[in-house]
This record gives sequence, C-alpha cells and structure tokens, in this order.
Amino acid sequence: MPRAPKLPSPPVPSALKAPPAQPGEDVAKGGPLEGAKRGGINVVDWIDERTSLSGTGRWLLFRKVPRGTNWFYTLGSATLFAFLSQAVTGVFLAMFYRPDAAGGAYESIRHITDTVFLGQFVRGMHLWGASVMVVLVFVHMGRTFLWGAYKYPRELNWLIGVVLLILTLVMALTGYLLPFDQRAYWATVVANNITATGPLIGPYLGDFLRGGPEFGATTLSRFYSIHMLLVPGLIAALIGAHLYLVTKLGTTAPPWLKADEPSTLSEAEV
Repeated sequence: MPRAPKLPSPPVPSALKAPPAQPGEDVAKGGPLEGAKRGGINVVDWIDERTSLSGTGRWLLFRKVPRGTNWFYTLGSATLFAFLSQAVTGVFLAMFYRPDAAGGAYESIRHITDTVFLGQFVRGMHLWGASVMVVLVFVHMGRTFLWGAYKYPRELNWLIGVVLLILTLVMALTGYLLPFDQRAYWATVVANNITATGPLIGPYLGDFLRGGPEFGATTLSRFYSIHMLLVPGLIAALIGAHLYLVTKLGTTAPPWLKADEPSTLSEAEV
C-alpha cells in the first residue's frame, strides 16, 4: 500500500519567529535553553504589542525619588506584603473552616490546628500576621504624618489611608470571633457593646453587626462574610487607588531636608 505524501509543516507566525541576531551576538550559540529564552521573549513581546503593558510597568517602577529616601519609606510596601500574606493564608484556612455556631466553627479550627498538614503553621501566620498588619498600618500612618506627606497635593491619598486603617481594624475585629471559643465570644460581645454606645449610628451599627437581639449563628455568619468578602475587596480596591496616587504624585522628602535654592546670577556673571 503506497504511503500518503507527507504534508509540509505549517508556516510559523512572524510573532513567534526568532529575532535576528544583535550586533556582536554570537550567532552560533544555541541550544534548548537559548531557544526557550527566545521563545519567552517573543511571547512577552507579542503580549506587550497588544496590551502596551511595558509602558505601564515603566511608569510604575522607573520614577524619581526624593533625596533622603530611607528604610522608613518601605513601611507601605511591608503593609502591602502583610495584606497579601493574610489573603493567601486566609484562603487556605477558608478551605477547612465552617461558620457553624453549634460547635462546627470551633471543631474546624481544632481540625486545622491538629490534623491538616501545615495547618498550625498557616493558622499561626494568619493569627500573628493580623497583629503585624495592624502595627505596620499605624506606624506607616505615623510616618506619613510626621513627614508631612498628608499636605497638598496628597490629601486624597491621606484620606484613603485613614479608610484603610479603619478597614484593617474592622477585619481584625471580625476575624477574632471566627474561632467561636469563650475568649472570642465574650471579647466580641464587649467590642460590639462599645460600638453600640457610639453617637448617632452606634446603636444601628451594633444591631447590624450582631444580626439580631443576641449573639448567635447569624452573628457568626455575618462576621465571616464581612471578614472574607466585604472588607478584603474594599481593601484591595483602595490599595490600588492608593498605589496609583503614590506613583502619580510621588513621595515627599524628609522634613529635615530643605529644597535647594536656585542660584542667582551675580553682576560679574552678567
């Protein structure tokens, strides 16, 4: 039986073809690693040609910074890293947690701590990471205030930071109830009673958080949904706006550094 003729290979798209060798580049050099490198570069170029993301990346990363920039300016990045750590560990914990006020919540926490692989480690990261994030937000806000970075034209960024501070405290409060043990239960009762004593909206806010006349299954479900869905989404959106304004407006120099005065021409120079 005669063999069918072999069809020619389809042409390679121009976007995936290897670029010509640069001046001074060793043309004979090759191999699988070099081919993979060229392929990766071609894919990145193909995506960038259609999205122009390289311009956005350069706008975000390559910008001027004032004189006197030091490690205090990394507090915002440290807070962002703490939030991302909380998000990752929180997703892991949510896979095993059950918001059941009849004992399921506490037993699921025990299951995570005692049975799940690396469960105690991840829960410890989430538990202590919450405290670290609260401390970092306060220190970052204090540094911003002492440096005078809340003044024109950065007032909106300061207000966003204040809202992020409040949301961080709300996330810490709602997460404290989730183990639903005696300490978490009564600590949240005290915190909710303090909230309810606030002026004007205090009683309504206390009733909303409690979800009824007393603490129970509705309270736990409400705290869980606020902690897992509402507050993280708001924080992520406000962090995006915060980073945009920081990139657009830049950072301020430390207050002990004065701007250089422009040199004036003397009569001899004229």
